[in-house]
Amino acid sequence: MKSFIYITILLVNISLFSQEKKPNILFIISDDLTATAVSSYKNKACHTPNIDKLASEGIRYTKAYTQYPVCGPSRASLMSGYYPNATKTFGYVSGRKNIGHKRKTWPQLFKDNGYYTARVSKIYHMGVPIDIETGANGQDDEASWTERFNSQGPEWKAKGDAQLVQGNPDGTIERKGGNVMTIVKAEGDDLVHADGKTAKKASELIRKHKNKPFFLAVGFVRPHVPFVAPKPYFKAYPFNNITLPKKVDGDWDDIPKRGINYVTSINAKMSLEQEKKAIAAYYASVSYMDAQVGKVLKTLKEEGLENNTIVIFTSDHGFHLGEHNFWMKVSLHEESVRVPLIIKVPGKKAAVCHTFVELLDLYPTTAVLAGLKPSKHLQGKSLIKTLNKPKKKVRNMGFSVSQGGNSFLLRTKKWAYIQYNEDASAGIELYNMEKDPEQFTNLASNPKNAPIISRFKKKLNKKLKAVRTNDLGIEYTTNQ
Repeated sequence: MKSFIYITILLVNISLFSQEKKPNILFIISDDLTATAVSSYKNKACHTPNIDKLASEGIRYTKAYTQYPVCGPSRASLMSGYYPNATKTFGYVSGRKNIGHKRKTWPQLFKDNGYYTARVSKIYHMGVPIDIETGANGQDDEASWTERFNSQGPEWKAKGDAQLVQGNPDGTIERKGGNVMTIVKAEGDDLVHADGKTAKKASELIRKHKNKPFFLAVGFVRPHVPFVAPKPYFKAYPFNNITLPKKVDGDWDDIPKRGINYVTSINAKMSLEQEKKAIAAYYASVSYMDAQVGKVLKTLKEEGLENNTIVIFTSDHGFHLGEHNFWMKVSLHEESVRVPLIIKVPGKKAAVCHTFVELLDLYPTTAVLAGLKPSKHLQGKSLIKTLNKPKKKVRNMGFSVSQGGNSFLLRTKKWAYIQYNEDASAGIELYNMEKDPEQFTNLASNPKNAPIISRFKKKLNKKLKAVRTNDLGIEYTTNQ
């Protein structure tokens, strides 16, 4: 029965695109972009007109979740179609070593089926800022691409007004490299920096390869720290106008120690002014990235390719902007794990979809739309039925892991359940997302919720067992 359904779906979707003219795939991914910073996701403070326009033309998913709120394992998961715990890929790597050479990555499947595949800048993991400064490949997977291009930029060393707002309580340090919040209101235009170069190269490739099917992956590094963008993008965000997230006294009292984020307002020694400046600079970086997205989409339209190109926009994970006094990622709280996701398929009406989806669902979805047959062992689910019927449910929960695969999130419509260690020995968080969407009250210690906790523990054990075994009931091993 499953085979019949699969074949039926395949035939229906092949009819969308003739075999003589296979659909192009334009995959655009931003780095560290939280859904809460995109205006089409109800943020009125940050301006993202180009992403919003795409959202108005495609399917905007409101409950899309990363599989790991850190760049390396998230990207390895979505590019391979496997959960981090299946391949044991948790660090700043591409994951090929653990995924194994017999498994085809997402673009590799297209490459092996006659597509020109290329990446521009960060798709698999790259160290930001270091690999961007040097123009290195980072932890890229060469087998995925026909060609690959890096976009070198000055990052935190860019000329302009700079401020370090992390670990700099007296403000005496102007700038600092590494994974820290250095702000640079940079001199020069968009093309001085990596994302401007990425948009230019992506546009060149669209023009050059428009007459044959392509899979083009475009990776923008903003708004990942450092918060560097040309000075004009900062004008819309004077820091004095920034409203900080709600603060609650004793907010950390009911959060397990493992649940306190690795960067906080306290350990980063940030004043309220520095917090506002960090958010303003993050928004400026988002606006700069959004402008580059607009350039690529404009090229697609100018070349007459909109009617034969599937466009996807997303991020590798979210980013804390002071919620709970947390900053950056790693956390399994909502701002860190939920991502924007927009899919535009020619001939499909624009809509908003509220089903739970995961980033590793992109691989099987696009493969079937293109008439390709992905491995039956992929752990993602096709989102095709949501393209015609956006109210269709694909998943009943989102699943994310963190901290080396030893911290887990099960996100259902009503609940966010976070468990630290498989035996819960490092604590549990439970939030009623209908009554407490900002996650201020951990209900895990309330005896009345013991049955709910018990059900989630069983759900997690079942999920982990499914994640770690393939369709034949054989446990996944490395290098298969």
